Amino acid sequence: MKASTWLVFFSIATVVALAWLTQQPDDARATLPPAPVAETAAVSTPLPDPASAAMPDAATLAMLDAASPYDDAGFHEGEAGLSPSARAGREIWFKATAGNARFHTYTFQQRITALIDWYGVLRGDKRDNRFKTWGLINDPGCCMPGSDGCPAKSYEETYGFDWCPGDTELLKFVGKPGYRDPGCDFKDASVDANNPEGHRKGREDSCNLAFGTSTGALGFRKFPNPRFDAAAWKQVNGRLGTWEGYNRKLSSDPARADFKVRKLADASIEPPFLIGTACASCHVAFNPAKPPLDPEHPKWENLSGLVGNQYIRVSEVLISGMPHDDLLWQIFSHARPGTSDTSAIPNDQVNNAGTINALINTVQRPTFVGEKVNRWRKAAACPTGAKESTCWCEPGKPGKCWEKSLKTETVHHILKGGGDSIGALGAIQRVYFNIGSCSEQCWVNHLTDLRQLDPQARNFGQTPFDIGQCRRDCPNFRAIEDRLPNLLDFFLTAPEGQAKDLVEARANQKQTAYVQTDLVRDLEHNFGKGAVSRGQQVFVANCARCHSSGKPPFEAVDFRAIDSKSGLRADWLGNDVPTPVTEIGTYRCRSLHSNHLRGHVWEQFADEDYHARKTVSGILEPHDGGRGYYRNVSLLNLWAHAPFLHNNAVGPELCGWGGDKANPYELYRSSYVDTSQPGNPPLPKDKQPACWKYDPSVDGRFKLYVTSMQDLLNPSKRIPKATKVDEDIVLDIGPRIFDGQEEKRLVGFTVRVPAGATAGNVGNFRHKDFIVDLVRAKLKPAELEVRLATVLPAAEAKQLTAEMQAIGKAIVSDPNRLVDVVKEARARTPALWQVYASCSAEIENDGHRFGEDLSDADKNALIAFLATL
Repeated sequence: MKASTWLVFFSIATVVALAWLTQQPDDARATLPPAPVAETAAVSTPLPDPASAAMPDAATLAMLDAASPYDDAGFHEGEAGLSPSARAGREIWFKATAGNARFHTYTFQQRITALIDWYGVLRGDKRDNRFKTWGLINDPGCCMPGSDGCPAKSYEETYGFDWCPGDTELLKFVGKPGYRDPGCDFKDASVDANNPEGHRKGREDSCNLAFGTSTGALGFRKFPNPRFDAAAWKQVNGRLGTWEGYNRKLSSDPARADFKVRKLADASIEPPFLIGTACASCHVAFNPAKPPLDPEHPKWENLSGLVGNQYIRVSEVLISGMPHDDLLWQIFSHARPGTSDTSAIPNDQVNNAGTINALINTVQRPTFVGEKVNRWRKAAACPTGAKESTCWCEPGKPGKCWEKSLKTETVHHILKGGGDSIGALGAIQRVYFNIGSCSEQCWVNHLTDLRQLDPQARNFGQTPFDIGQCRRDCPNFRAIEDRLPNLLDFFLTAPEGQAKDLVEARANQKQTAYVQTDLVRDLEHNFGKGAVSRGQQVFVANCARCHSSGKPPFEAVDFRAIDSKSGLRADWLGNDVPTPVTEIGTYRCRSLHSNHLRGHVWEQFADEDYHARKTVSGILEPHDGGRGYYRNVSLLNLWAHAPFLHNNAVGPELCGWGGDKANPYELYRSSYVDTSQPGNPPLPKDKQPACWKYDPSVDGRFKLYVTSMQDLLNPSKRIPKATKVDEDIVLDIGPRIFDGQEEKRLVGFTVRVPAGATAGNVGNFRHKDFIVDLVRAKLKPAELEVRLATVLPAAEAKQLTAEMQAIGKAIVSDPNRLVDVVKEARARTPALWQVYASCSAEIENDGHRFGEDLSDADKNALIAFLATL
């Protein structure tokens, strides 16, 4: 077949794939969580007019910084009572980016082709709106330039950002080389004496932890860009203190393709800062027992680094530079507040949004004995003749070696489906890759390039990340790996990682004595006499088999008993056992996550037991290799962690500004749908429940808990939810030329994806398989039929092969009918969706119907009892 014909097939089939996703059969249900509505970055708010555009000299900066009440002392107060190891782990968790600033400034944009508007997210003059808009937690140690006591007097000094501790030194190096990272002065804890001597003495340079300084939002760190050109910056933006010139289009001519692209895409303009992220960016949040009076102005005492941010819109942050009618915005910015699609970058084409885990009472979390773990372990030397793929010693560091072997171990199961299962240290290490560390050295070339359509070419599909290769080639990897025990000690022992009970929260709120008997009295006033004790009986009979780490008979378990070693409640209120999603019945797409499968990017982070899991029956889509399960999560402090389920879909929808679409900072979009109508269209506005404004107060959390529990226990009363495309997406297909005066398209056509289409269908469609099979249907139909017969009954395989031949002919002869062609084919041959969708589930708040048959009194009793734990 001629190459030109292949290209025709590829380009047309790609469009078919995208268009097909928007066409839902009349009997479809619906999918996905909510996303934005307005383009925050397009709003132009004048910054304070500086007295001078010149930077103050270094002596003045130092004097101002020394006299400022804004410093890092508040952060370090949180170290009180911690061991040296846990103290070190805490600082790494909050500050270390492990070199990912380059990824978030260059690689992400170039490889994922998504633009991040860091100024739109982090601009200092919008500090007081940062939580409501993006769900970010403001750093108490930073200040708005020009405010009382702030060392910086204008945004010209800080290039439009907040002033934060360490900026005295950092700002000297904007546009200059030679910056010494604060991580270089990190105070290491001593290494456990049981480690080989080479590991005790040979830790990687702490400079490679890459701390930078705070941007003003906790966990988001900035670094001076040595390539910054002040003159070029002023030409684009007018002055140093704003990035607003980035909001302009590359072209003012609506007839040109560049009219749709912002100046943010112009790589010739280097920003003053590179932005990196630490783990705290998603995991730091308000202490449920001591929330701030004003969420935009927390104090350090109001914060916890491990509770998990229930409000962050991390998907919207990472796609913040894209217009809202762009395909990438519509398919990536779909995660509810407090959830993250951890496969958005290592993309497996599965809608994968899941809650940011509350890492509390980790020392009590269940472990699994006797699992087969093939991983790298510390060693003092390598066997003679060993290959570096199985044993490697770090050059220049005698006795610091790593050897890979298969052994039986006791491990945790981490992630929603338990995929991270080679041990807690390995799971923590992988978090850093997920946020961009070592991307170019280690893993970006193992990812799928969604635009690569040639199955013989690199990045057509995923390949396994190699832990050994990454250790050899990336010093940031080694800097984190050498300090993983510190991070784990922080998890296991820090007070901010301990459960915060409702009784403690109310005592703090009332600022008077308030004990368990007072809580029980108040709960029984609300839920009925004897509700708490009756609720425990209901829990034992209906919930404990999954949501207790104790052993049966559960009637004998004291769910409030204190463990003598840790001083924490002994029961973690979850057994972490992987359970088939068909048993739970919830939205299954997350359980079909495939990154940990053999041959996929995170293969080496799953143990042999994960890979050998029994295949779950009753699932339509591909679900082998360990997929198809959810682990039974903890119900600790459930009162503080609503909405519920793995995607926050059960309970009210949350929003920062009240859901007003006229507000350019409101990113909420309703996901309520009408399943009685074909295609599950959005409910009319007058029938949509209002979203609930963010309210992290004790009373606000408890009210949200009660309403979410009522939603959980009454599934027949839930209003179905499925995230929809909320603006038309226009795709111009075909090459263009520019003759110096006008832009012309040589060949091609335009496809419009209509608002109201289900967003998840786009991300879940395996367009590459579809395209390859279109070509097979044309060239080798018998081969295609044999392949399809491995996943379908023979008769259906034969029918689908014929259908694919017909689709190919129809769209080549009349591309303008491609939407109708695919819609008609799908109606005739339902197997089309089964074969080419990673997940066909639609309704996001389905399932978990346990307890629906309880009496109203027992439901209230269960709500009361769980509020005490």
